[in-house]
Amino acid sequence: MQQTELSVGDIVQINPEHDYPFGGCLMVVTEPKPWGAQGYCTSPEKPGSAFYCRVKFENMEPTGGRASWVFGMDEEVAGDK
Repeated sequence: MQQTELSVGDIVQINPEHDYPFGGCLMVVTEPKPWGAQGYCTSPEKPGSAFYCRVKFENMEPTGGRASWVFGMDEEVAGDK
């Protein structure tokens, strides 16, 4: 992915070859950064859990989707963009 503007709640996919165990996962952006984003992936094995990671632009691709709920935020974000 080329550098682009990301917003809280955007969903990106992490390059499968990038980072074990997060490669291939969908990440919800929580903090856009000049170099990429911080965000989290969830796991069905641990409901309610968030595994946080940092990913550079070159190691992610946008999905065009947005999360309706973001951990740590009280309000929905889907319509905020």
